[in-house]
Amino acid sequence: MLGGTFDPPHIGHLIVACEARWQLGLDEVRLVPARHPPHKDRDAVAPVERRAAWLEEAVAGRVGLVVSRCEIAREGPSYTADTLAAMAAAEPGARLWFVLGADQLAGFPGWHDPARILRHARLAVVARGDTGSAAAAALAERVAPGGADLVDIPAIGVSASMIRARMAAGTPVGHLLPPAVERALVREGLVPS
Repeated sequence: MLGGTFDPPHIGHLIVACEARWQLGLDEVRLVPARHPPHKDRDAVAPVERRAAWLEEAVAGRVGLVVSRCEIAREGPSYTADTLAAMAAAEPGARLWFVLGADQLAGFPGWHDPARILRHARLAVVARGDTGSAAAAALAERVAPGGADLVDIPAIGVSASMIRARMAAGTPVGHLLPPAVERALVREGLVPS
């Protein structure tokens, strides 16, 4: 499971999902758009149906990447612990991983019910930003002893917040997005053609 706001989904999301799938030998990676991200202002985030549609366009035709709408159907805040518990209950015996960036891992103990997350899934920690592979591995061992795997990805400096800022400034973003997402944003009048 790779959760997030995906506002908008970009090439970095696809790189993380594809590398996690390949490096961990996963059957699939479910990308889960948060209905109500508990850490973000709801009014500052694109509507969830729009974000889910963009995400579906981003993964179309990519083997092993699927969009899960499980958080869209559930009322209330989108907590990872609830989502993983529901996935585990729906598929008893399935081995689950929760993919997250090393930058998020430092705050993981303060998340909603982190112990329940670790009961249902291993962590797939992606080294990124200022946290290199060695630091990410050490942090993962402190936060989730024996319960985390490291996923190495090529260095990418793309984030959804950076893309939104570029869009607001009228700066090109097409090269940072999957082509289908760029086409959707153009259709919706959010970026120029």
